[in-house]
Amino acid sequence: MPASPSCSSDGVDLGFPAGALPGYAASFAAAFVWAGYSVLSARVGQVPTDAVAGFCLATAALSLLCHLAFETTIWPADATQWGAVLLLGLGPVGAAFYLWDIGCKRGDVRLLGVTAYAAPVLSTLILVATGYASPGPALAFACLLIVAGALTAVRASRAAPRAV
Repeated sequence: MPASPSCSSDGVDLGFPAGALPGYAASFAAAFVWAGYSVLSARVGQVPTDAVAGFCLATAALSLLCHLAFETTIWPADATQWGAVLLLGLGPVGAAFYLWDIGCKRGDVRLLGVTAYAAPVLSTLILVATGYASPGPALAFACLLIVAGALTAVRASRAAPRAV
């Protein structure tokens, strides 16, 4: 089987296949959509947090359509996997949307954004601690970049005037 074309810059392999570019582009766009949602949520504070359920239902419907169009369905094999799906939906995924909305409306949006930098670092550390990822220089460098981004955001947040 021939190797898939790889993305490169000036002859240097960037380490991911060219076929992954649409996914990276979608992730990049999603970051801006999420940032826009967060700022809009903070500015339109009169919309109740319960409206998040409607957003989640609309997102689930769109996700189902995309899943049916582009993916092969694989059902959970046993009760443990079904339980994991249920707990993910209720806990870290479901509750996160509600808590994020409350934080945007009642908290300091800049502080919330800065503390969000901790999520990928903490999840990576959990993966390493549980043996699902191996520590290495690339992982350490990635974590350093995330911390540098958080520090930059803190500095910018302190320099910016507070909205009244």
